[in-house]
Amino acid sequence: MRAMRAEQFSGYEGLKLVDLPKPAVSDGKVLLRMTAAGVTPLELTILSGQFPFAKAPLVLGNEGAGVVEEGGGTDFPVGARVMFTGPYGVFEDGAYSEWLAVRKESLCLVPEGVDDVSAAGIPVAYLTAQMALTLAGFQAGKTVLAPAIGGSVGNAVTQLARALGAKRAIASTTNHAKAEQAKALGFHEVIDLSCEKPGDGVRRITGGDGADMVIDGVGGAVLSEALGALALGGSLTTLGYAASRKATIDVTNLIWQRASIQNFILFAQPQAAWADALFREEFAPSATHDHSS
Repeated sequence: MRAMRAEQFSGYEGLKLVDLPKPAVSDGKVLLRMTAAGVTPLELTILSGQFPFAKAPLVLGNEGAGVVEEGGGTDFPVGARVMFTGPYGVFEDGAYSEWLAVRKESLCLVPEGVDDVSAAGIPVAYLTAQMALTLAGFQAGKTVLAPAIGGSVGNAVTQLARALGAKRAIASTTNHAKAEQAKALGFHEVIDLSCEKPGDGVRRITGGDGADMVIDGVGGAVLSEALGALALGGSLTTLGYAASRKATIDVTNLIWQRASIQNFILFAQPQAAWADALFREEFAPSATHDHSS
């Protein structure tokens, strides 16, 4: 079978089209004919040699969609359309291939009305969003700030927070055109960072109360400023660094607000948390809307 494999972690030039044996189905794994592969920031991190746990040569692709060919049993019958994420493309070969053997516990049926290309980009963002909100102690009536409405995780957090009953699900974007586009798609609480800082925008929207929690995948200055937007007793979850790996914080934002910072790593979550997130009622309905601009 054909696959795109990183022969070495030297940037995109390290990716090569190779022929590999078709994977065999073993106990607990399901053979998929791949129809689409997702692309996440993790691939760039790995290709840049900045993820020390990944080893070359490696077929990348941490998420994807496909059709069951063998081994799915009654849960995932032959011909079923599924999507997945897990250790694939990180600790073992992944979705950038024609066939892949995937663990049953990594699979989720693709909802009706969602095409394979859209489905391939759902698992990492929406599972990250669901689990991060849960670990942050989200409850209906809370106010959530998720910077970067144009990013997959920021978008997913905003959608799921609304579906779960957030009092306010606030997002941000870097320019007026994106803010207007987001509003046209139904996101009405979007901070235009070309006009105001995150903290100022949150205080304007909340009447000075601040956000109960921030789920941030941007890092850098956005993280620094978002920390100042927290309500009393609020929390910030950092899970990405799309803008920068380095951030400078004002510790008084933690001390005076009695706030906290925690990290989130999708791969570090227990299997029970994966199963709970996959089969939450809110997961599939929110995933069927494409607001990825």
